[in-house]
Amino acid sequence: MAIISVSLTDKMLHDIDAVQHELGFSGRSEVIRAGARLLIEESRSEERLHGTISSILILLHEKKAEDAITAVKHEFEDIINTQIHNHTMENKCLDIFILNGDAERIRQLSTTFQTSGKVDYLKLVVP
Repeated sequence: MAIISVSLTDKMLHDIDAVQHELGFSGRSEVIRAGARLLIEESRSEERLHGTISSILILLHEKKAEDAITAVKHEFEDIINTQIHNHTMENKCLDIFILNGDAERIRQLSTTFQTSGKVDYLKLVVP
């Protein structure tokens, strides 16, 4: 098994430790492997989407990232039917996008947000 080095924020490390204890993982590596497996499976599920689809994209991000989120949103106006934006506690924003369009374009939007470094949580829901 390969050994890698990963940089994490103090909060992320604290959260990993909490998940480890709450769910009974044997160590941090097990938590990180489980998270990687979930991300890989989600990515593969998105790759299997084809044609015109309807979906919901849920984002949670810092309020200070609103400009970056808006810039991405404008690049994908062709597939965004509706956006609900809500300010939550602790300077966070919750965005819910109702999407309709080509599956590849929806994947691009999801990937752009996921890799932007501005999103704390992202979930693409395809009924």
